[in-house]
Amino acid sequence: MMGHVLDNLDPPHTSSQHLVLGRKEATIKSVRILCNSNDIVVSIDTSDVFNGMIYPKGLSKNSSCMAEFKEQTNPILYKLPLTSCSTMSSEMEDGIEYFNTVVVQPHRKLVTNQGRGYHIRCKYQTQEKTVTNTFNVSGDFIDDAEWKAPNGSSFIGTTPLTATAPMPGCYMRIFAGTPADKLVAENVRIGDPLTMVISLDDQEIYGMKVTNCLVRDGLGWGEQMLINSDGCPVDYEILGELEYSSSKTTAAVRFQAHKFPYTSSVYYQCNVKLCIKNAGGCDDVPPVCVEGSNVLRRRRRRDVSEIDGNGDLDDMEGEVDENMTIEVITGLYVNEDEELPEPEGASDTLSPVKEEVLEDPNTFCLSPKTFAIGIAIAGLILMIAVIASILILISRRRRRKEDSTTGSSIYSSPYTNTAYSHSS
Repeated sequence: MMGHVLDNLDPPHTSSQHLVLGRKEATIKSVRILCNSNDIVVSIDTSDVFNGMIYPKGLSKNSSCMAEFKEQTNPILYKLPLTSCSTMSSEMEDGIEYFNTVVVQPHRKLVTNQGRGYHIRCKYQTQEKTVTNTFNVSGDFIDDAEWKAPNGSSFIGTTPLTATAPMPGCYMRIFAGTPADKLVAENVRIGDPLTMVISLDDQEIYGMKVTNCLVRDGLGWGEQMLINSDGCPVDYEILGELEYSSSKTTAAVRFQAHKFPYTSSVYYQCNVKLCIKNAGGCDDVPPVCVEGSNVLRRRRRRDVSEIDGNGDLDDMEGEVDENMTIEVITGLYVNEDEELPEPEGASDTLSPVKEEVLEDPNTFCLSPKTFAIGIAIAGLILMIAVIASILILISRRRRRKEDSTTGSSIYSSPYTNTAYSHSS
């Protein structure tokens, strides 16, 4: 195991690492990390006592992953879990690497621009493991043979058989789209198609059964069961049935990306129970689920049994499964549509639907913001036009009234009274 701090995420104009610790200005002398089996310990040395908080990037809001320090002397130790608190992993050729970004803030209540971020990485090398199983094999060729079990019970006419085989490597990967694309999902949006693949190394001895799968928020606040102890789905709308390969060394299921409402970190965890294919231990794989229960497992429980020291029939499956269970965990970031930035080069890559729309000369697209601004401007122009029309009508009516008043006259023509007219 080895680890290192990639770099410190200072602003471009800042070259020194000064933190205002309390009322004094102190300097971060060194940052070291220790890669443990279950966590990463970040050790920070400063020139003065530390008053502030340390947390993974993006988890400063009442997070269980945030640690507060008051008058803390050197060394300042911060423990970062490997399977929570936004710590993610990536597979390497010779192992697996866990990484995270830790923020050191010099204030216990406020997030300021004096904070410093550090990329933390720990690389773990994989190593082979050996599984040893003891079976009681009946032998008619043994006469009066007696073998003492570790618990003191005797088995007449049996002989111990020890089988040793290397433990196969077990992996969980979540692919964007289908596994054929070979694109491991890291940052996705809600509703994006994903494929979960759980697999063993290629070998002929062991098969596997995937059970007790759940999704966690990585903060210890919430989790949701996906696959129960029988290997059956709990909620088909979230995650359906696993599809096993004929060799029973690979299981896959397609689903849509989902998340908890308060964090973008999502962790998937499953128990992988190894079974010996030649001994009939994988006869209940894949499970046949009826109302959340594997009917093949119930049948196998009736068929597979052994006689203990008291002469009772006990199911031996539980002991084998307990000693041969591997826990696999993987995680990814699931973002809202507006939270995930467009990847580089996305503007040059268009889906077939978008290309068809853009190539149509009779079609044009407007963003909702542009459309709203256009509607507002059109409404304003219409309002001005209506007001102008009203003013013009009022002005015309006033002119008509003024013309009818000033232009009127009384016409008098010569009056002749025919009663007094006299002709000579």
